[in-house]
Amino acid sequence: MTENTQQPETAPTTELPTQYAPADVEGPLYERWVERGYFEADEHSDKPPYTIVIPPPNVTGSLHLGHAFEHTLIDALTRRKRMQGYETLWQPGMDHAGIATQNVVERELAKEGKSRHDLGREAFVERVWRWKAESGGQISGQMRRLGDGVAWSRERFTMDEGLSKAVQTIFKRLYDDGLIYRAERIINWCPRCLTAISDIEVEYQDDDGELVSIRYGEGDDSIVVATTRAETMLGDTAVAVHPDDDRYRHLVGREIELPLTGRRIPVVADEHVDPQFGTGAVKVTPAHDPNDFEIGQRHDLPAIAVMDEHAVITAHGPFQGLDRLEARSAIVAALRAEGRIVAEKRPYVHSVGHCSRCKTTIEPRLSMQWWVKVGPLAKAAGDAVRDGRVKIHPQEMEKRYFDWVDNLHDWCISRQLWWGHRIPVWYGPDGEVVCVGPDEEPPSGEGWHQETDVLDTWFSSGLWPFSTLGWPEETDSLKKFYPNSVLVTGYDILFFWVARMMMFGLYAMDGTPPFHTIALHGMVRDQFGKKMSKSFGNAVNPLDWMDKYGSDALRFTLARGANPGVDVPIGEDWVQGSRNFANKIWNATRFALMNGATVEGPLPDPSKMSPTDRWILSRLNSVVAEVDAYYDDFQFAKLSDALFHFAWDEVFDWYVELSKTTFQAGGEPAEVSKRVLGEVLDVMLRLLHPVVPFVTEALWTALTGGESVVIADWPKDSGFRDLEAEREIATLQSVITEVRRFRADQGLQPGQRVPARLSLEGSPLARHEPAIRQLLRLQPEGDSFTPTATLPVEGVEVALDLSGVIDVAAERKRLAKDLAAAEKEKAQATAKLGNEAFLSKAPEHVVEKIRTRLAKAEEDISRIQAQLERLPQA
Repeated sequence: MTENTQQPETAPTTELPTQYAPADVEGPLYERWVERGYFEADEHSDKPPYTIVIPPPNVTGSLHLGHAFEHTLIDALTRRKRMQGYETLWQPGMDHAGIATQNVVERELAKEGKSRHDLGREAFVERVWRWKAESGGQISGQMRRLGDGVAWSRERFTMDEGLSKAVQTIFKRLYDDGLIYRAERIINWCPRCLTAISDIEVEYQDDDGELVSIRYGEGDDSIVVATTRAETMLGDTAVAVHPDDDRYRHLVGREIELPLTGRRIPVVADEHVDPQFGTGAVKVTPAHDPNDFEIGQRHDLPAIAVMDEHAVITAHGPFQGLDRLEARSAIVAALRAEGRIVAEKRPYVHSVGHCSRCKTTIEPRLSMQWWVKVGPLAKAAGDAVRDGRVKIHPQEMEKRYFDWVDNLHDWCISRQLWWGHRIPVWYGPDGEVVCVGPDEEPPSGEGWHQETDVLDTWFSSGLWPFSTLGWPEETDSLKKFYPNSVLVTGYDILFFWVARMMMFGLYAMDGTPPFHTIALHGMVRDQFGKKMSKSFGNAVNPLDWMDKYGSDALRFTLARGANPGVDVPIGEDWVQGSRNFANKIWNATRFALMNGATVEGPLPDPSKMSPTDRWILSRLNSVVAEVDAYYDDFQFAKLSDALFHFAWDEVFDWYVELSKTTFQAGGEPAEVSKRVLGEVLDVMLRLLHPVVPFVTEALWTALTGGESVVIADWPKDSGFRDLEAEREIATLQSVITEVRRFRADQGLQPGQRVPARLSLEGSPLARHEPAIRQLLRLQPEGDSFTPTATLPVEGVEVALDLSGVIDVAAERKRLAKDLAAAEKEKAQATAKLGNEAFLSKAPEHVVEKIRTRLAKAEEDISRIQAQLERLPQA
């Protein structure tokens, strides 16, 4: 019905170890997969392509939960597509991580008492390459631990020879098309790393600072401004007010005195100013604030830089040579001495940007940098989503994407580092500027020198979907695997990486977008929904959980929490629960093999099957269809949950248990059920494989003798449904569940046998009587049978003789005590909810809690009263 066409490599086995030991299984299985080339991709294949690129981890990095989460989702998608017959490429590689890698090597040099300047640029870059060869790429081994099915032979690095050529090629094209230029603009500057950094490398946190209100000018010509960075006032070149603010209309166009400097600065009218915020007037420092820079451009204001690259004051006067924080205190003290301070607030908590690498406070700084003119590129990136060439999933994330690309500012691509792609521009002795392509010779001779800056890491990673396939050459891989099928990444880098890939892909590939679908996932958080951080003490090393519970357990936990675009909480208890699931799969399959479950031969005709067999096959095909629909919609949580409940609840807890009496009875029905059980396990293991690859590989090969489930056929819905069998088994489940509940209510142990009479005449359940008696531990009624409780369920009756099994008097006494407690709880909750004074004052969540208590008490009363009614008289 969901046939697998793979020929057996070995004979199926009926023996498995008594316990599943992930540590003994996972490593050898993964190495076998790699050795056999299962994950490699053939660009000459006739199969349809399916391509996903790995979001390249930093060469300095190690596997964290975010990586493990994302890789689990990508691996699940690519494993399924491989099983469906696609030529599947999961493209691996790493990012050179300019700032992070340079910092790592500089720290090593510092231990030797040296700096990069002691080595010089060429020797330092050689040292970084040596570090990469010896220590970089730790994450590759960790990806193997997780089971990542990447094409290792195709692994790329953003500074390898081919990708360097791609970077130089697109830089030259953009430059020649007027889309790259050099200009002085405000950038994020790290005074510790001594480089410009991108927006994504700035981490904002609430810091305790100060808000100081300063009076500029004198008398009627005075105006009050507030600032958290008093040191920047030395570079003020204007005060701005809103043009419609009547308070300051008389000052617009006039000049006022700037304290401590001896300079006079104009008051300008600008609509950027919010008249409702603070005093409605803002100081304008074009060289040290991005908004002020824009105001300065609109009003042709001079930009005066008052700090150097180390954030040390350079303005002439008493503050020259002070660090920015030292200068802040000194300037406020000087203003206070002159009577210029109107108000001071400390602490003043406000959001401050910090360098994500070294945690230094970022300094907005006017600097000569290289920029990409993003206007036409961003428009193309927006149009590709608007016209449907690229789908964003979930769709509600489209708005965030459009908000970004429709309002994108020009992109600063230069970094003041030595490690990275050096900008391919040469300067001549007479002011010449020459951009050099990859096949061109740079100018030489006296006075010529190359630009010292390198490119932003995001510049090279923006080429990732096509540079990894050989672009700018017209390679067979590029023709086969571009555009990529889907990009799986976090919503947090939708703007910083995804938008750049969209812009560059559309530009370089003549309007063909880099991927058909962008599937966005959330962030991994702890079980309380809190961001994971070392400083919070809740960070988790995923390798620890893999060591303890196995990689499958971690993968299943992550997939089961993966709703599109939503953050994923995770706790160790959940990973332990997934380990229990892996053990359950192992133990149930082991039981099935020991009892003759088989995949040999065709499935028997449904007419020869029992209703139980037809029910499980009907449900199996429904689950195949359900899982396919969830995969196509990137609903990893729902497909994992569907597989969990089908495997645990329906296959293991019901079908296997119901079939035990059939196996014990033997004969043709037993042989039919063994083949059905083999079919169900075969299909179920193939469905589970993309999410939990290791345990399913071990079990599937044992069950089928096949070469590997990695290359097995993905199950297909045969269309077989038997709704009558589904209704019959649902009725059977209802009877068994109700009797089990009654047994538990009476305090009977699960294995305790009870005499019972089953009135099943005229019901389809009559043929299930052996299974009902076995599952419920019900003995034949015998000559002395006296029913003490009768349960009418689903049109049948189950009469039980509890005499001699329980102490009826003691049980009545216990239930009476529980009933009294429940009635007391109901009375208390009813009284509170009837108190108008209480309801008018109590918060809604408190009232709701009492309503919940009342509902629970009423439920308990009904349950206990029913138990008492069913008990025989003492």
